[in-house]
Parts: sequence; C-alpha cells; structure tokens
Amino acid sequence: MRIRSIAAAVAAALLAAGCSSAAPTAGAGHSLTPPKLPMLQTLGTGEGQVNLVAWAGYAEDGADDKDVDWVHPFEQQTGCKVNTKIAGTSDEMVSLMKTGQYDAVSASGDATLRLIAAGDVAPVNTSLVANYADIYPGLKNQPWNSVNGQMYGIPHGRGANLLMYRTDKVSPAPDSWSVVFDGASKYAGHVTAYDSPIYLADAALYLMKTKAELGIKNPYALDDAQLKAAVELLKTQHKAVGEYWSDYQKSENSFKTGDSVVGTTWQVIANMAQTDKAPVQAVLPKEGATGWSDTWMVSAKAAHPDCAYQWMNWIVSPKVNAQVAEWFGEAPSNAKACDLTSDKKFCATFHAADDAYWKNVYYWTTPVKNCLDGRGTVCTDYAAWTAAWTEIKG
Repeated sequence: MRIRSIAAAVAAALLAAGCSSAAPTAGAGHSLTPPKLPMLQTLGTGEGQVNLVAWAGYAEDGADDKDVDWVHPFEQQTGCKVNTKIAGTSDEMVSLMKTGQYDAVSASGDATLRLIAAGDVAPVNTSLVANYADIYPGLKNQPWNSVNGQMYGIPHGRGANLLMYRTDKVSPAPDSWSVVFDGASKYAGHVTAYDSPIYLADAALYLMKTKAELGIKNPYALDDAQLKAAVELLKTQHKAVGEYWSDYQKSENSFKTGDSVVGTTWQVIANMAQTDKAPVQAVLPKEGATGWSDTWMVSAKAAHPDCAYQWMNWIVSPKVNAQVAEWFGEAPSNAKACDLTSDKKFCATFHAADDAYWKNVYYWTTPVKNCLDGRGTVCTDYAAWTAAWTEIKG
C-alpha cells in the first residue's frame, strides 16, 4: 500500500471530495435542472487517446513506483493513450473541465453538481460500463452523482471524516464531535480541523444532531439562519484551533508530535500514525460523520468519449479498483475488489462492505440554492459557504 509518499499531493488534491447510506443525503432530492445533453449510445473501438483530470494517485503509470501501474496495461489493452492532468483542488477541476480540453474527471462531491448544472459533464450511459454492475448499490443514484435517477458518473471510492484523538492527552475517550465544538476550549491550541468550506457541513451535522430547533435535515442544505449558526459554531471553535489541515502527511506529523491532540481525520491518517507508534485512536462519533466519494464523469465536449468510457470501466474493474484503493487509501467502489487486495484485511479496515457503518456517513455534496432537502430555493450555495469560510478563518 503506497500511501505515505503521495500523501502531500493527494491531500492537497482532496480539498473537496464527495456513497451511501440511509443518511439524509441518500434519497434526498433536489430540483436541479441540468441542460439537456446527449449521452453516448454505443461504444466504439476508441479514438487513440483520453485526456483526464484526476486527483494524484488515481492514474498511476509507474512513474512513482514501477510496481504501481494501471495506465500502461490500459493503453495496451485499449489502444487509448492516457494523458493526465493532476488537479490540486475541486475548484481547479471545475475550471479545467470548462475548457473542454479534457474528456473525463474524477470529480469530488463539492464539484459534481456544479459540473452538472453548468452542462460541463454529460449524463453517463451505465449500460456501456460493464463493471458498473458490481458497484456497491449504496453508491449509485445519489444526490452528488445523479439527477432524477440519471447517473452522471461512475463511483470510484469512498471514505469517512473521522474524529481522531491522542489517547495520552484526551480524556475521557471521546465518542462525540462535542469535544471539538462545545468542548474545544479544553484543548485550545491543539484542535485541528479540515481546511475547506465543505467543513461547514461538519458543524451543520453536529447542530443537526444537537439543536433540533434549528431544523437542519441535511448538513448540505442550509438556509441563511442555519448557515449562520454553523458559522458561529466554527468561529468559536476557531479560537481553539491550532492548525487547519489539507496535507494529510502534515496532519499525521502534527498528531505524532502532539501539536494536534484532537480533530478531524481520515482512516488512512490514523493507520499511518498508529504504524508510526503514535498513541492515537480514530472513531466514528455517535452523531455520525461527513464523508466523501469521488465520481468519474465524462465531459459534455469530450473529443474522445469512447476512450473515456473504456477508462471508466477499467478504473472500476475489480483488480484495478483494488490497486487504486490500496495505493490511495480508500474503500473501493467495486464489491469484487476486496477479494483482490494484497492486504486481506484492507477492506475490513476501510469498511468497504459495512452497510451499517456507511448509514452514519453524510457524503460531501455541493450546496445549492435549490435545497437538497426539498424546501425549495431557500438554501445557501457553495459560493456563500466559501465566503463564510473566509469569514471564519479571518
């Protein structure tokens, strides 16, 4: 599992990412009306190349590790040469896809609806992606990758945003996000939080579970009053935050040194820290947690759509999806991948098939004015969240 040496690049890339569950994001509707665009009806032999926008670690060609290469085998099998542009943020991905120069993108949940609404990505014909049949059902037809039952992409992998703490510094062992919100002052200067506007959803989730009077039903569907409440909670937390993180290698190091003692994390960070003998534990708090799932989407202007579809089918094929999941540090999307991981405990560690676990995860979804909880056009959008995040951090 090659996680450590790509940690910095991947974490920078994951400033926003977005499988699901019975959590409110699953099954919650939105009345987004995307442009009517055609989807590919038949698959040809390929156009000879495919231009991808991807997170670091998603299109490995052996350059980082000669033994980690699923690009060249794809090229040999399909005749489609892979050209990859590594993106650093979801905003960068959105901008790149608007140029029309790229055929497919591994979009995250805070970018997907923006791409769909703008007509930058086309609906996906899942019948042309043979391996789609083996994708976990909970990742299909979700608010961040579909509209009115029409898929706009192929799910790639998923993870939860957990609560991690130093067992020698934090007592009693926390089982609630209250330790980083209402109780953050106890660990002032040593609380850590994820550095992205989407982190507002973590505050919204906590308020949804603890302050019913706010009426929050979906942490990604906040009206002005609900957003204000989340902002105020994070402003209070800000006084105790020692570091906002986006580089997960630095996050691990911060927990190892004790600069951070409690805050948000990913399973991969916890695994790395524990391997390095740091006294940490990571838990899914009783309120649940936010999480992410990435989706391969095809450009509405794709010059090489056949190769793009062949790439999507390849990247979620059991063997390749297993390789990507282990390399990157995430739960695979293909149910058959778990039989092919080199670490036979990998899928258990990342809860790949644990439906009960994912029922408490609320996946990153782009906030839009047309509320994801069905209230109409009274919600705040991602631009408002971005402005709020700037206000929070000062």
